[in-house]
Amino acid sequence: MSDDWTELYRPKALQDVIGNPKAIQELRGWADAWQTGHPKKRAVVLIGPPGIGKTSAALALAEEYAWGLVEMNASDQRNADAIKRVALRGAYSDTFTDTGEYLSSKDGHLKLIVLDEADNLFGREDRGAVPVIVNLIKETRQPVILIVNDFYGLSRKSSAIKHQTLQIRFQKPRMPSIRAVIRRIAKDQGIEICEAAIDAIADNANGDLRAAVRDFQSIALGRANITEEDAMVLEDRLASKSTYDLMGATLTRDDPTRARSIMRDVDETPDHILLWLDENLPSSCNDPGDLTRGYSMLSRADIFMGRVHRRQYYRFWAYASDLMTFGVCASKRNRSKGYGRFRFPSYLVKMSRSKGQRALKRSVCRKIGSHTHNSTGRVREDVLPYLREMSRNDPDLAIALVRELGLDADEVAFLLMDTIDSARVKVAMGESITSSKATVEVKPEKEVRSKGDPINQRSLFEY
Repeated sequence: MSDDWTELYRPKALQDVIGNPKAIQELRGWADAWQTGHPKKRAVVLIGPPGIGKTSAALALAEEYAWGLVEMNASDQRNADAIKRVALRGAYSDTFTDTGEYLSSKDGHLKLIVLDEADNLFGREDRGAVPVIVNLIKETRQPVILIVNDFYGLSRKSSAIKHQTLQIRFQKPRMPSIRAVIRRIAKDQGIEICEAAIDAIADNANGDLRAAVRDFQSIALGRANITEEDAMVLEDRLASKSTYDLMGATLTRDDPTRARSIMRDVDETPDHILLWLDENLPSSCNDPGDLTRGYSMLSRADIFMGRVHRRQYYRFWAYASDLMTFGVCASKRNRSKGYGRFRFPSYLVKMSRSKGQRALKRSVCRKIGSHTHNSTGRVREDVLPYLREMSRNDPDLAIALVRELGLDADEVAFLLMDTIDSARVKVAMGESITSSKATVEVKPEKEVRSKGDPINQRSLFEY
């Protein structure tokens, strides 16, 4: 009982991965191509939400084909040097057994390179990782698997990741598949569990098989028999944090009091819930009058949210919460039939996807401002737009900026409004190294010629 059941019952072969037969078939075909030679696309990207078997499929593939395994996940340092040291070096070389026996790739002995959560590369810790991943995809002699939740977040950083990899999408397992796994684990552990409890665990997992197994283990601890009442603890815990339940109660039900009650149990701030309602209200209203009244309630709630931010008086949250739940629910006269599919707020999606770009923008503006004695805000408003256009049209200026400001590949790609692996970025980075060496060689002559002259700050117009 002390072992982690998600690891104890992790699939050992591809046929044991449930819920994604089409994805497993594509992955097996890619692996068979490696067994007979080099496939056209040497890297594969497994795409899908967390907990549905992507990592398990990659590990089962290595186990089934008897391949060596090199794995890097989010807990490892994944900057350029780390990926070069671990993944890229492993992708060029042959492999060894646990006893030290040499295995040649020419004889069919391969090594699987796995980069888990490859879309979560942000901040200074992971700076420079994307160009190395691109080189890994292009030049690897060993099979490579990238595991991502948001493929767009990774592919937009480089066109090579999108066009030179095989993308395989994993779907959430269906309820019958999750139930079968719970029954198999219960039988193996010698636990008696009723069908109603199995249904409750599978339903609350919402397609996340890993969450279902962990929930089952949490309620099975110290028990030999599990009833429906034991599983209801999970239902209360998960329902209290479901934003989708709040959307359903507010936009599709006819009980304003229940909507306000659920709002108190949701673990989200009112400004976050306001974005959810603003996104989903139009799709749930078929009547223009309902839409007008609903947005009238949301606008009044937004007024109170503004007062909270201006005055730091958080008791106004109660007024905003009542308006956006009880008010919106009571304003609807015509209820839509059936269950709507609620969307995650597009504003939050855009802000999340632009997080890396905003960080690069701040970094570039800070370096330009430090070099020209301007504030970051002044550079962002008055200098950066013109400097980007000038750099795109003048390669020599781009090279000079890389040399003088010390820009890395990510910052150069942002400045030139291009991908990291583009020819324009490569020229700017490559020629800047050559120019720097030339500058170092003639530096003593310049110092002698300008000896005694004051050192003046250079302006942008001198580049």
